[in-house]
Amino acid sequence: MGASKYLTGNQAAIAEFIDRFDIFLFDCDGVLWSGDHVFEGTVETLELLRLKGKKIVFVTNNSTKSRADYQKKLTSMGIPSNVDEIFASAYSSAIYIARILKLPAPKNKVFVLGESGIETELRSEGVEFIGGTDLAFRRDITPEDYKGIADGSLLDENVGIVLAGLDLHVNYLKLSHAYQYLARGAKFLATNTDSTLPSNHTFFPGAGSISIPLVNMTGQQPIALGKPSQAMMDSIEGKFQFDRKTACMVGDRLDTDIRFGIEGKLGGTLAVLTGVSKKSEWEAEGAKVVPAFYVDKLSDLRG
Repeated sequence: MGASKYLTGNQAAIAEFIDRFDIFLFDCDGVLWSGDHVFEGTVETLELLRLKGKKIVFVTNNSTKSRADYQKKLTSMGIPSNVDEIFASAYSSAIYIARILKLPAPKNKVFVLGESGIETELRSEGVEFIGGTDLAFRRDITPEDYKGIADGSLLDENVGIVLAGLDLHVNYLKLSHAYQYLARGAKFLATNTDSTLPSNHTFFPGAGSISIPLVNMTGQQPIALGKPSQAMMDSIEGKFQFDRKTACMVGDRLDTDIRFGIEGKLGGTLAVLTGVSKKSEWEAEGAKVVPAFYVDKLSDLRG
């Protein structure tokens, strides 16, 4: 792979870079903000791109929020947006289940390991589900649970899918249910497989870490529906009808964001150094994923 071009401080190269593209796909965590801290200059950088007539799409693997929730977060940080500009992995998962997988009723119910964002998007597509934020699953396992799960009396016979996202209340009871559904033939899906979640200048477990116990138990890998899944890229392209050669993916993670752009054959990829991946990773000999461009931070695009 070719070397990555460093843009920070090079005004001519930055201007040429921006002019090359009509649409920018932005990861959020680690690029625009970390936790509830918006990076300095983010708002102004996005405004600059909009003033130049660029289309902006926010593409996030964080499944805890629905698109409407994400818009509220963007608004609270002073970032203008509309719901149609937001592609979250919870939405991508709901679209896949309802419009692509299309399991025949009634055995098409979803057991959710995740938060309300997944539930909101499943509801919007008319998909039935159990688990998720239901308080009946947010507790310790009991001897009665062991018995009922083992003999199937506590299981829903219509569950045909297990969808694993970022679950802030994951526990033994939920994992036990999820495993039994998979063992009985349910499809194994994941909103995304990010191992970590950047927040408050450090890292916390990501959605990919929630599904690992199930991978370990079943020997199965889930079908992932966030970046770098090309099912997500196809959905974005179908919605916005853009030429991939004039699109650029902007992200902080090589294994999800940058790979997403490269495998999607976009015109360019831009890595920012405010999140997970470090420059040494793509400069290492034999690096598999190398961004076309990189900056220290997103606001460097202001020149």
